[in-house]
Amino acid sequence: MTVSTTDTNNNLFKPLKVGQVTLNQRIAMAPLTRVRAQVEGAVPTDLMTTYYEQRASSPGTLLITEATFITERAGGYQGVPGIWSKEQIDGWAKVAAAIHAKGSFGYVQLWALGRTAGPEYLQSRGYDLVSSSNVARPLGPKNKLIGTDTVGTVPRPLTVDEIHEYVRDYAQAAKNSIEAGFDGVEIHAANGFLPHQFLHENINKRTDEYGGSVENRARFTLEIVDAVSAAIGASRVGIRFSPYYVGSDLGAGPGTLELYAYLLKELEERGLADEANKRLAYIHTVEGAIEVHNSIGNPILRRPLEFVRNVWTGGWIRAQRFDRKLALEIADVDDKVVIAFGKPFISNPDLVRRIKENLPWAEPDYETFYVPGAKGYTDYPFYS
Repeated sequence: MTVSTTDTNNNLFKPLKVGQVTLNQRIAMAPLTRVRAQVEGAVPTDLMTTYYEQRASSPGTLLITEATFITERAGGYQGVPGIWSKEQIDGWAKVAAAIHAKGSFGYVQLWALGRTAGPEYLQSRGYDLVSSSNVARPLGPKNKLIGTDTVGTVPRPLTVDEIHEYVRDYAQAAKNSIEAGFDGVEIHAANGFLPHQFLHENINKRTDEYGGSVENRARFTLEIVDAVSAAIGASRVGIRFSPYYVGSDLGAGPGTLELYAYLLKELEERGLADEANKRLAYIHTVEGAIEVHNSIGNPILRRPLEFVRNVWTGGWIRAQRFDRKLALEIADVDDKVVIAFGKPFISNPDLVRRIKENLPWAEPDYETFYVPGAKGYTDYPFYS
């Protein structure tokens, strides 16, 4: 199959400056947890270097790494990489170099789990299960990463001093990522993890300056943004939100729009006040969905995040279940949007080429998403 003349004129295949880098096309690889790091030490492996090198094969592509723990206490799963030790920085440096050798770019996604961590894992390392408040994660199905059938442990609320320590941890992790050679970092404030646990009214029951009002619940996230921006420059920083995430007793409530409008307003005002030094590289959103499919190429049925553009005028990465047709449509109506693909990048290391040339996409093997080794990781072929 060949790409049509109409397609080549689409915004999706035109260059776009994102922060300090200029993409050759407006296609990004979304962060994807794959648990292939060393179990002891959480160090990135040579196999991981190969994985990212393959997916950087189309020059000028933005790759956002798998979520990466900012400190050991922020973690809670085995096989997930960290970015706090010299060994980890050295391991990530190989990944960054491989991405750059292909002419592409890399951002490290910074991760802190909070109450979604494995309690036994943390206890074995001398840490508590923590969150914004003492609201337990509901009992649920087996978590493939933790290996337990239920997660009902009540977390300990972080003290104000500990909150400040976490903010400093994010800033140091960002510095470590730049030291490793990456182009920037993405703060993971989505999908029910620690910053989201402060944002969401169902979980944050605090009565101090970090709870209650929209402004207070947003304080932790904005403090992270400001600290990370001060550490490495705002133009190297992105942040990921998921306003309509529905897992673990989260979901859209009466205050959802007010909260995210406030967050976006605060970030937009920082950028307007000082475009050169305070404008973030991008906002990254996970789309809401009415219906979930287990295959590639099924676009979601509802896209309720158009309000983002009513407030935020900077770069915007949109992710979750885009197919080629929908990516073309959305890219052509917004001149600052990048479409991120997740699972399709797992089974299609040359996904950018396949999108450009309208080639068929291979389906991923879901059984190998979270198991060690090359199978289902680096053995997917390029299109022949």
